Amino acid sequence: MKWFGEGVATGPPPIPLREALKVWTAVALQSFGGPAGQIAVMHRILVEEKRWVSEGRFLHALNYCMLLPGPEAQQLAIYIGWLLNRTLGGLAAGILFVLPGFLSILALSILYATYGDTTFVSGLFFGLKPAVLAVVVEAVFRIGRRALKTRVLQTLAGAAFFAIFFLDVPFPVIVAGAGLAGWLGGRLLPEQFPAAQPHAPGGSQDTGELPVADSLVHEVRPSAGRSLRVLALGLTLWFVPLLALTALFGKDHVLVQQGVFFSKAAVVTFGGGYAVLAYVGQQAVETFGWLRPGEMLDGLGMAETTPGPLIMVLQFVGFLGASRSAEGLDPLVAGILGSIVTTWVTFVPCFLWIFLGAPYIERLRGNRSLSTALAAITAAVVGVILNLAVWFSLHTLFGRVDEVHLLGLRLQVPAWSTLDPAALVIAAFAFLALFRWKLGLLKTLAASAAAGLAWGFVIRPLLGG
Repeated sequence: MKWFGEGVATGPPPIPLREALKVWTAVALQSFGGPAGQIAVMHRILVEEKRWVSEGRFLHALNYCMLLPGPEAQQLAIYIGWLLNRTLGGLAAGILFVLPGFLSILALSILYATYGDTTFVSGLFFGLKPAVLAVVVEAVFRIGRRALKTRVLQTLAGAAFFAIFFLDVPFPVIVAGAGLAGWLGGRLLPEQFPAAQPHAPGGSQDTGELPVADSLVHEVRPSAGRSLRVLALGLTLWFVPLLALTALFGKDHVLVQQGVFFSKAAVVTFGGGYAVLAYVGQQAVETFGWLRPGEMLDGLGMAETTPGPLIMVLQFVGFLGASRSAEGLDPLVAGILGSIVTTWVTFVPCFLWIFLGAPYIERLRGNRSLSTALAAITAAVVGVILNLAVWFSLHTLFGRVDEVHLLGLRLQVPAWSTLDPAALVIAAFAFLALFRWKLGLLKTLAASAAAGLAWGFVIRPLLGG
């Protein structure tokens, strides 16, 4: 595709696109459990089994994706798809990564909107919420083990948690501060900021890379002309549908509001699916009234139990918000359109960030300063996910959480009288299942959902609740 600055490969032939499609389909169908699990699936298949990408190349791409707003796992799939099969490969990898989750969440959203007040659905999600809490905590440990290799990086993660939880510092500020700390620290304390090693041609098994990846790096050279073309096409695909909706329904229609809001979220929400939830949840409930309190966790339970990016929970928000504010449309039709609009403006920017920035990142792959900055940003993201874990804990286990300001700090204080014993028991089971018994994500979620149904159908009626 010469429009993207891609001509005929000068190196060895790429991985056949048909074979790549099979692999990306397998990745998509196995991508459960949020970004930590999805990244692990890609690493196992692409690095360990297929040996299409080296460890160093994989981590370099992952660090860049961690820097971007939006879902890092899906962006990583686009990046590696582009690396292996150019623009078509990136498009195929990114679309396939989202498609199973989109169809699953759409079906569950219709079920939820239709039967959400029944004992069955309420009990199902009552059991899933505490289990999701355990999954988020596990994500902190899994990502932390990979990212926090030194005391300084561990300190950065702690500082990021303190800044966002107690001081309410915006995430972009935390990212900028961490990147600066990594850039300076890599120069002053290089032993505390391990950087990815540059590729050594003809090296060992750890640094061996697919020849076509190297040929693509030299073939797709970043340039102002190419960047402007990619930017123009990406912005057109992103915003022309919103302009069409505005012309059709008016600027105050719920579909237009959702398109604008989630476009903003796609730009300002860093740290992937976990980091976006608190921001979107608050806005969707308090500002727009699209959701009722607690429904965001129901959507997260859907996203955790279906393949694809965790950020697909936003599709659930779009469906409920549009179906409840149909404004001349059938609620089901409006909900489906809300799902499509939300998904479109959430994921189109992901393709833009990768196609625009990946050639530059590949050219800078041996730059130690960039690597140390990205390592520090990854450490800060761990602190942000820890913040989300604490936030989930409070709002899952307690019926009311008060916000108190003391000595310049923002404290979230639970009302202990509103502690939910049943949710606490299910959460404790989920923690034991994941951390001690190693039961696995899907079995843990299924068992927790069954416990929620048992509570709703059997235990609570016996107790007279």
